[in-house]
Amino acid sequence: MTDTPETQASADLPSDPGNELIAEIAALNQELEQARADAAAAKDSQLRAAADLENTRRRLERDAASSLKFANERLLGDLLAVADSLELGLKAAGTAEGAAKALADGMQLTYRQLMAVLEKHGVKVVDPTGQPFNPDHHQAMTMAESAELPANHVLSTMQKGYLLHERLLRPAMVVVSKAPATAA
Repeated sequence: MTDTPETQASADLPSDPGNELIAEIAALNQELEQARADAAAAKDSQLRAAADLENTRRRLERDAASSLKFANERLLGDLLAVADSLELGLKAAGTAEGAAKALADGMQLTYRQLMAVLEKHGVKVVDPTGQPFNPDHHQAMTMAESAELPANHVLSTMQKGYLLHERLLRPAMVVVSKAPATAA
């Protein structure tokens, strides 16, 4: 038997059109599931990127706020030497009279103004006399026996310390108490 074009065309047609539809539906379902998986992965990726962006934004805001808060740290630290000099000058002029008294009063006013400016910018004085020794805020210069204070307390302050917004700007130089030696 010879194949005519009509018999050839009928041979190309599937024998069961229902099987072809089922196969096509299965292929479409598989593509749909793949598209759903791709969409879920893209959504997850987008959510992670958005969260990462938000975390970065918060970190940058926190860093910017910290930079502004401590931007003057160096300048304020340098002004502490001026405050120390004024304080020492005031101690030396403690019993001044006449023209020296007027000069001492002027120095006192200048000292108060300087301390007000430092306080305005977040600088706090650390004068720990009588408090327990804290190595995070105090620098022990020496130890001395004391019957008045318990051991490891600040007996006296040689140089005041300063904090800038709760961050140590300069430690206080202190004399730390120790228990008195017992007589043998």
